[in-house]
Amino acid sequence: MHELGIVFHIIDSVERVGRENDLAHVSAVTLELGEVSTVVDTYLQDCWRWAADRSELLRGAALKTEVLPAVTLCDACGKTYPTVAHGRICPYCASESTHLLCGSEINIKEIEAC
Repeated sequence: MHELGIVFHIIDSVERVGRENDLAHVSAVTLELGEVSTVVDTYLQDCWRWAADRSELLRGAALKTEVLPAVTLCDACGKTYPTVAHGRICPYCASESTHLLCGSEINIKEIEAC
């Protein structure tokens, strides 16, 4: 389960931003999760609750997630398509010469402070 490591990294990042901006308390953190990031949201939420409640800055803070769609580019025909629906094979030209453009990232989108 890599979700705990991800949560520790998020908490470290938010605490650093909190120090830099003199925040007293964070009420919520919004993450953008790529559709193929391999992060399991329920595991992430469980890890968040356990770890965030040990941080004075984040105690009780909510973790919100937004899914970013995965998009693949076909090198053969130059078209993009939804990765999850079609996988590695281009639905336009049947080429396997493709690569993921986006959808595997994990980004902190927003930190809400009160």
